Amino acid sequence: MNAGHHDAAWRHPRTSPERATDLRYFQELARTAERGKLDSVFLADGLALWGNARHNVLGGFEPLTLLSALAAVTEHVGLIATVSTTFNEPFHTARKFASLDHLSGGRAGWNIVTSGSVDEARNFGQDEHLEHRLRYDRAREFVDVATKLWDSWEDEAPVIDRERGVYADTDKVRAIDHEGEYFRVRGPLNVQRSPQGYPLLVQAGSSEDGKEFAAQHAEAVFTAQQTLADGQTFYKDLKSRLAGHGRAPQELKILPGICPVIGSTEAEARALEEELTALQVPEYGLHQLSKMLDVDLSGLPLDGTLPDLPEERDINGNKSRFTLVAEMARRDGLNLRQLIARLGGGRGHRVFAGTPEQIADQLEEWFTEGAADGFNIMPPHLPGGLEDFVDHVVPILQRRGLFRTEYTGRTLRDHYGLPRPANRLAVHA
Repeated sequence: MNAGHHDAAWRHPRTSPERATDLRYFQELARTAERGKLDSVFLADGLALWGNARHNVLGGFEPLTLLSALAAVTEHVGLIATVSTTFNEPFHTARKFASLDHLSGGRAGWNIVTSGSVDEARNFGQDEHLEHRLRYDRAREFVDVATKLWDSWEDEAPVIDRERGVYADTDKVRAIDHEGEYFRVRGPLNVQRSPQGYPLLVQAGSSEDGKEFAAQHAEAVFTAQQTLADGQTFYKDLKSRLAGHGRAPQELKILPGICPVIGSTEAEARALEEELTALQVPEYGLHQLSKMLDVDLSGLPLDGTLPDLPEERDINGNKSRFTLVAEMARRDGLNLRQLIARLGGGRGHRVFAGTPEQIADQLEEWFTEGAADGFNIMPPHLPGGLEDFVDHVVPILQRRGLFRTEYTGRTLRDHYGLPRPANRLAVHA
């Protein structure tokens, strides 16, 4: 998130918004994550300019391009890119991720999104966004085609026999001949099968369609819950759906987002949180909130409450985030100003301010009480927020036996404790 996950981070003296397109800045962040023995770095992405560039650091790198550059300066940390199934083609996507997996030695991950805004649709010749359910139907077929393409080369296909002049056993390189509702793809892929077979498959939607998609395809889920009880409910619900797709609970890792505002004392952490809130531009926050709720809030008094909202079934964008924000406002009786402040750090993800010990306590509680398998750490400001987490929270988790002290594997699947997928198209004698 360039300067950090808080929407006012770029105004804080600890950040460097002028480095939003500086490769060395992102390389430093990746090295910090690797120093902390984190599983992966994850790049959110969209296919339109998010928000209003007048009031935030917007406009950055395409994620696969950036992660390829980060692969060259790291050895262990995973590299997860967001790529939409609505505005891409399976062949392009499969080729790019196979390339990144080879370039990184098996550290690629794909955050599969269906895209959630009409602004994105309008960048691809469409006046309106594809209906929510149809986006997920397309996504299922998209992932099916991509995995077939990754399987179109068997691991043993390259034989490299110089004497006979045979580079590849072409009986082990095959067309996929896919013909479906959305795609016709002959194959094979023009990249050999990569170290992980498939990139780690990640998903970030928490609507009913999103949860069913995750239960069928995802190996990690990035999600947003505000309370332990909500986290436990989501965790239990999603894990219970796996059996219907022939999968075991341990085959899917659930990773709620948390934005940790860290201080050496609780008062210091609270002061930093208030400092960031004071730097918010209300106009920007109101615009973002309007997008999340699909209601134009411009011109409404900040000290007033939310107007009547549409029903979730009528939302064609991000249904789960709409529900989370609407419930938060109702549950806590927040006016618009308070809601903008609450969403500034995590856009619906949980924000927690405290000491390193208190942050570690929160992570341990959610992990041990059945609300999380791990976490998506969303530093409110960068690079300092990531450095604070790595240098002060990670050592506490390590001392408690909750987090690795060294990498024990080389691939992203190794880090997540997930197996390399078998080749579905391989012919076994």
